[in-house]
Amino acid sequence: MKIKNLINNIFIFSLLIFFITSSNAGEIFVSLKKNKVNVRYGPSFESDIKYIYKKINLPLKQIDKKENFRRIIDFKNNSGWIHISQLKKNNSVIATKDKVLFKKPSSFAKPVAQIKEGRLLILEKCEQNWCRITSEEFEGWIKTDNIWGLN
Repeated sequence: MKIKNLINNIFIFSLLIFFITSSNAGEIFVSLKKNKVNVRYGPSFESDIKYIYKKINLPLKQIDKKENFRRIIDFKNNSGWIHISQLKKNNSVIATKDKVLFKKPSSFAKPVAQIKEGRLLILEKCEQNWCRITSEEFEGWIKTDNIWGLN
């Protein structure tokens, strides 16, 4: 009887772990494919447009999905539904504080530019606590703390 209870408890615990981890599985970062993207109140083309993004590559957090629509939340906590055709794999981040862009992935490397809070940065690659980014005319390495949009 004790073995049966133990097996039941392990099974229930496993299910609980599965549901806890799978509920966060939908939370990933994505980016906008186009310069003009409609955000809707609900997950259908019949839903009214809530607002319009006008920034290609803007990173967004996907927090839910229903059929071909994804519920997103942005850096400023605005939320809504976007059709999946307007989204792509994440390729950008936003600086949450003023940051220094370095020539190499080291705080001792030559500083290249001062990145202001809120600046959109295009990711090239990430290694440990550093990401290589481009931002208009600048390119270099930035520490991954105080940036929003990394998976």
